[in-house]
Amino acid sequence: MEIAIDIDDPVPLFAQLVEQIKEAVLSGKLAPGDALPSIRQLATDLELNNKTVAKAYRLLERDSVIQTKGYRGTFVHPDAQVNSTVDLSGWVQETLGETIETFRKEGVTDSEIRIAFADVMHNRGNKE
Repeated sequence: MEIAIDIDDPVPLFAQLVEQIKEAVLSGKLAPGDALPSIRQLATDLELNNKTVAKAYRLLERDSVIQTKGYRGTFVHPDAQVNSTVDLSGWVQETLGETIETFRKEGVTDSEIRIAFADVMHNRGNKE
């Protein structure tokens, strides 16, 4: 698997990494059970910060594209191919966009939306 990160691309580095790993799974370059490099190794190979690679791996693990098996390493998830087609970030943006559009049609100002969003995020964040 070859990964090429473009630091001049407006897409965040971690998102480029997530997308390329998902593409490798969908194209068959990565198969279920294949081992992935450690965070430290991949960060070194791509000349990225460890935290950038760790963020990408966290998102891929959340989406069940990869799985970490403790000290044994990180591997492609058995259901990775199906799960690579799921785009939670896109779904969140689409759903949030539709909700914001509904608010605007009802006359809610952007400032009111921002304040309400921040309040909800803050209050729900404190409950978890």
